[in-house]
Amino acid sequence: MGCGRVGSTLARSLEDRNHTVSVIDSDPDSFRRLGPAFNGDKVTGYGFDQAVLEKAGIRRADAFAAVSSGDNSNIIAARVAREQFGIQQVVARIYDPGRAEVYQRLGITTVATVKWTADQVLRRILPAGAEPDFRDPSGTIRVDQVPVPEPWIGHRTIHLQEQSRSRIAWIDRLGEGMLPNRESMLQEGDLLHLVMREENATNAYAVLARGPEEG
Repeated sequence: MGCGRVGSTLARSLEDRNHTVSVIDSDPDSFRRLGPAFNGDKVTGYGFDQAVLEKAGIRRADAFAAVSSGDNSNIIAARVAREQFGIQQVVARIYDPGRAEVYQRLGITTVATVKWTADQVLRRILPAGAEPDFRDPSGTIRVDQVPVPEPWIGHRTIHLQEQSRSRIAWIDRLGEGMLPNRESMLQEGDLLHLVMREENATNAYAVLARGPEEG
């Protein structure tokens, strides 16, 4: 939702990666920013209107990004996508950092426009592991941002690291960074910054999805 500079850039970037994209905006003139090569759907309306979301194909969607110019519109649309349609990968663009922290606690990933760009939104709505934050020049080591998987909530960070053969460089928790120690527990809403070998990435994500092995 939103076809301003961020929304149009995001839509084109996703399409360039062979994803199917629908763009919603209340102003049909805004779709000109997408350019003639854009093949996705363009839906005129408000992204918090369930009928408009249905027309845009929300029931087939894997992710939803609310990146209009209004905080309230973005939050309402993000909550409708998550709570009414069950979309798990939801991102809302928020101008007010204080409000962003509140909505983060509701399970909606928020992106403060003063700090982030369309590239950061991409990393949050593409499947985990699709776009690492960093690769070393040799292509051996990568750093990924990963929302804490539900099966790992309440478990120690050291167990996740041992079983996935990765390292947690730091954790973003409620808008602040923290360095985990051996006693640290994973909490709902944590964003993990994982360091791993490229060759181990597939195994690491399998362990994250599977959950901890007891004993």
